[in-house]
Amino acid sequence: MLRFGTDGIRGDADEQLTSELVVALGRAAARVFGVGAPFLIGRDTRESGPRIAIDLAAGLVAEGASVEFLGVVPTPAVAFCSQRRAAPAAMISASHNRWTDNGIKLFAPGGLKLDDDQQAEVERVLDASVGEPIDAAATPAGSDLAACLDDFEIHLRGALEGRALAGLNVVLDCANGSASAVAPELFASLGATVQSLACEPDGRNINEACGSNHPEALRRAVVAAHADLGLAFDGDADRCVAVDASGALVDGDQVMVAMALDMAERGALVGDTVVVTVMSNLGLRLALAEHGIAVCETPVGDRHILAALEANGFTLGGEQSGHVIFRELATTGDGVLTGLLLADLVVRSGRPLRDLAAAMTRLPQVLENVRVAPGFDLAASASVWAAVRAAEAQLGDLGRVLVRASGTEPLVRVMAEAPSDAAARAAVDLVKAALPVSG
Repeated sequence: MLRFGTDGIRGDADEQLTSELVVALGRAAARVFGVGAPFLIGRDTRESGPRIAIDLAAGLVAEGASVEFLGVVPTPAVAFCSQRRAAPAAMISASHNRWTDNGIKLFAPGGLKLDDDQQAEVERVLDASVGEPIDAAATPAGSDLAACLDDFEIHLRGALEGRALAGLNVVLDCANGSASAVAPELFASLGATVQSLACEPDGRNINEACGSNHPEALRRAVVAAHADLGLAFDGDADRCVAVDASGALVDGDQVMVAMALDMAERGALVGDTVVVTVMSNLGLRLALAEHGIAVCETPVGDRHILAALEANGFTLGGEQSGHVIFRELATTGDGVLTGLLLADLVVRSGRPLRDLAAAMTRLPQVLENVRVAPGFDLAASASVWAAVRAAEAQLGDLGRVLVRASGTEPLVRVMAEAPSDAAARAAVDLVKAALPVSG
């Protein structure tokens, strides 16, 4: 049975997110969170989304809960509505995965992703709920809440505190996903000249050669349009990476450095600290340290970043992949908000994105996602960890190796940083050779 990974439950929509499992998850969520406030359900543009939404609602209704559908919205919009209405919520999305996958991210009342204890409780109740019969009369009710999206867009515009983006030429890659419903209109309403890519979702083209994981078309479009910058979102719009006017990629680490330096200058960076994961480039740490800004490190996953932000009162955190959390403005990573604030910084500072990104020099980093044999236990593999130690010995104090299992796919992620691309590549290859690679 599927279990929670780094960002909810995720798997093949037909083979793993079966109706039986999703209905049982709805039952479990109702039992854990109660049946008070209506349970909010949003989704991205995947073909399987409507079916999963109905199955989840059926399980909730069977336990006496009421349901309100938000329709196609970004994940941060679901979190926003959950926070505003103090209601539990779910986002049906597999984020940056292919269209054949889907997933369910749960939010506790107040818009926060589940902590470890809450996840464990839902899983415990889920195990007991699978296979329980559904009353034929227990059909889901509810309707799309257009007002939720309207309020979310008002909230995003308010982040600029009355400023506009007049004169800015921007290209937006919406990944044929949730950002399509929000980003182009929002940026245009703030005065930017907007060219949109991948804004015609058909249920199967989400993330297909587009979006934050595939920014090649965006890079070409920015250069061709002589645009000031480009922004690429993922399927559910909770992450964002940027492209400068020359077509160079600006990743989440570089975005965080640029925003942190600006926030520190304005006295808005609480504790002069940024929360990052173990995957952030060493160059980020060096750039921030140069300006007296500390780093708080967490495991991978934006819920871990949020937990550290909450526990310490910090205001900025994120991941290299483009999940960035502005804690005073959101309870989760928000790609559209991140892109909006980055564009605002370009306008306010009068500096091109290329200059802002240059505050950080990335150390050469090689990351490879290795598909492994089913059932492979990374933690118990003596040969893999021996290879890791050998790679680290080769790099010495000039680099590092990080190996972890994916929380959402049968992959092992192998990352190495080193003074040169060749040294980083050699370290990754050494570890990869010890992994049981699957077809």
